Amino acid sequence: MYLKYMKMLLAALLVSALIPAYSQVASSATAGSLPLTVGVGYSNYATDWSGRLSGPTLWADWNFYHGPPLLRGFGIEVEARDLNYDRTGSDPKLRMDTVSGGAIYTWRHYRNVHPYAKFLVGYGSIDFSSSRPNYTHDSRTVYAPGGGLDYRVYRNVWVRGNYEYQAWTDFFNHHALNPQGFTIGAAYDFSGIHRR
Repeated sequence: MYLKYMKMLLAALLVSALIPAYSQVASSATAGSLPLTVGVGYSNYATDWSGRLSGPTLWADWNFYHGPPLLRGFGIEVEARDLNYDRTGSDPKLRMDTVSGGAIYTWRHYRNVHPYAKFLVGYGSIDFSSSRPNYTHDSRTVYAPGGGLDYRVYRNVWVRGNYEYQAWTDFFNHHALNPQGFTIGAAYDFSGIHRR
């Protein structure tokens, strides 16, 4: 089942990467289209519940390239993650899904290497085994600071290494659940701005 999801994610990334290939008319130095970057990756997280989980991640960044100088580098990121594979803990039903969005700041001082920091807020859903048959699922607001590095591998294709620390608020007696982990993936920058 995991292989099916990864094939679908890779196909979607490939199709979205090919869209601007046939529509490029002006030179790459002047033709920025959408200030959008779309990526897909694979995440591995320590769950703070029962071992580790892995799964696919999708993200999209909207950047303010043409805004006032004060806003350059800032953007908005949305991210979705499904941690449902490669369980190392004792709970065979453990699954964690998140959908979040928020601010990202990317330092674009270097041409091919872009470090970034972000703070996302979203919705988290968790499935688990329980001795209470009517309580095997819960959901919470998730706060997720993170950061990483984007590295250009070819023109508008970037590889991303990302670390994220999540806070799922108000679990059992006001205890926060704090999953954290890494994502490795690839993204396509539709803007064309960084092609030189």
